[in-house]
Amino acid sequence: MPVAEHGRLIELGNSSEGFLRILANWQNILRASLTPEEQLQDYFALCLACHHATVATFVPTDVDTKIRGIVWRESRDPDVLEPMLRLALASRDWTEDGISVRSVRCVSGHNGEHWSAIAAGLGRMLELGDTASAEEAQAAIEAEIDREQAIFEEVAAERDAELDLLRLSMTLAHNRGDLTQGMSFWKKTPLTTPLMAHLAARGRFALAVRIYQHTGLSTEGHRHYPLRPVKALRRSPATLLPLGPFLDEWGSIVAQLEESSEVLAALLIGCKRVQGQQGYYRAIAGMLAASSGAFERAAARMPNSARTLLRSAEMRKLIDVPRISFESMMRKRARTALALFNGKSFSA
Repeated sequence: MPVAEHGRLIELGNSSEGFLRILANWQNILRASLTPEEQLQDYFALCLACHHATVATFVPTDVDTKIRGIVWRESRDPDVLEPMLRLALASRDWTEDGISVRSVRCVSGHNGEHWSAIAAGLGRMLELGDTASAEEAQAAIEAEIDREQAIFEEVAAERDAELDLLRLSMTLAHNRGDLTQGMSFWKKTPLTTPLMAHLAARGRFALAVRIYQHTGLSTEGHRHYPLRPVKALRRSPATLLPLGPFLDEWGSIVAQLEESSEVLAALLIGCKRVQGQQGYYRAIAGMLAASSGAFERAAARMPNSARTLLRSAEMRKLIDVPRISFESMMRKRARTALALFNGKSFSA
C-alpha cells in the first residue's frame, strides 16, 4: 500500500513503527497507479524518514533542502501539503534509539531537525492561506522553544552540571540554526516577514549560543568527514558518535574494534585537518587509556603518515592529558562563561 494512499501518510507518521514502515516501503513511490500528488507525499515521507535515520550518523543523507523547502513548493494545494505537515509534526515522536546518542536531558539535534521541516511547512501554508495549519505548526515550534529553554535554565542553575550545560549549549546553538534554515525558503510577505522575525527572536537561545562560542565548542560542530571512510564505525549503534568534545568513553569503545588501527589513523588525520577541535584528541586519549598495549599494536598497523602524526610532541602532550583533568578544565570554562554572560541581553 502506498504511504499516502487513503490518508496513510498521517497514520504512518504517528509512531516509530510507522517511521520504519516508511523506510521499508520506499519502492511504493514507483507505483504507476499513484497520482503525482501521492508521489509527492510519499517522496516527502521517504526524505523525512531517511533524514531522521541518518542525520546523526557518519554518512547522513543529503535531503535537508528538500524537507526544508524544495518539496513544499511542488504543490500549491493545501490539501496535498497538509498531510505532509501532519507527518512532520508526528515525526517528533519517532525514536532515536539506535540512530543517535547525541541527546542530553531529553534535548537533541533531532529536535532542531524536526522543527526545520515544520517551519518549512508553516511558511508555505501561511503563504497559501491555510492559517489553521500554520497556527498549529507555529504552536508546535514555540512549545519546543519553551521546552528547550526551560531545560537549559534548569541545568544552568544546577550544581555540578557543567558538562551537560556545555552539551546543551552546543545542541541549542545547532537547533537555532536549523530553525533559521527552515525559514530560509519562506517567500517574504506581509504575513511571513514579521513571523520570521518573531520566531528568530524566540529561538535565539542567546545565553546558550554565547557559552557555545566562548568555550570553544563551535569547533566541535564539524561534519566528521575524516571518520566517514571507516566502515567499521557504521556496523553497530555502539559506535555512534556522542557530542564532542567528550569522546573519551567512545574512544575506549572503538579501541576494541578489530579495525582500531583504521579508527586511530582517521582520528589522527582529523586532528590535523580540523583545527581547534578537541574531541578527536579525547577519543585518542580514550583509546590509549583503555589499553596501552592494544593502542601500540594498533599504532603499529597504521600507515607511516599516521604514525608520524602520532609521534609529534604536541600530539603526545594532548592525548596524555587525563580525562578528569580535561573535564575539570571544561567545567571551569562553563562556569566562567555562565558568570560572564548570565543576565546580559544580546542582540545577536
